[in-house]
Amino acid sequence: MKPDWDRLMKDFENDPTKLVADVDCTTEDGEVLCQQHDVQGFPSLKWGDPSNLEEYNGGREYEELKAFADENLKPMCSVQNIDLCDEEQKSKIEEFQKLSEEELSKIVTDEEVKLSANEKQLEEDIEKLQASYENLMKEKDEKDKVIREGGLGYMKAVLASKQKASLEAEDSADDASSSDEL
Repeated sequence: MKPDWDRLMKDFENDPTKLVADVDCTTEDGEVLCQQHDVQGFPSLKWGDPSNLEEYNGGREYEELKAFADENLKPMCSVQNIDLCDEEQKSKIEEFQKLSEEELSKIVTDEEVKLSANEKQLEEDIEKLQASYENLMKEKDEKDKVIREGGLGYMKAVLASKQKASLEAEDSADDASSSDEL
């Protein structure tokens, strides 16, 4: 992916409104930026308003990255670009701007707690699904074992032997009838 990303960065290096960059999260400055934007795995691709970056979950090949960048990287509605917002977005931003820093911080924390709870619930549900899957597979394996132990292998072998004998008998009958015709 690195060569494709480097190529994409080069494509946008002189663009005044779009930034495609990479950050080394192992350096002191990079580590701070990565923590600020909740980078948890590598490579992580983020896009959008620099104060509220979103995860990119699309393709990782150059053509897919370029198409996404061309379509989505543009000045967008934000606190810094309020003139690009529709009325609903402006209203929401203005509503939040009226709140004190303390009030807004509490709301943000509460919403992040909800997101964490959603993630935790998903993990718990996945664990339940995994346990259910494992139980279903165990039941299937036990049923399969009973079937196999009931002689399925012998049945298949006897059937194959009978089918072979039938074919040989047909071939012998065909050979006999063709020698009669001469």
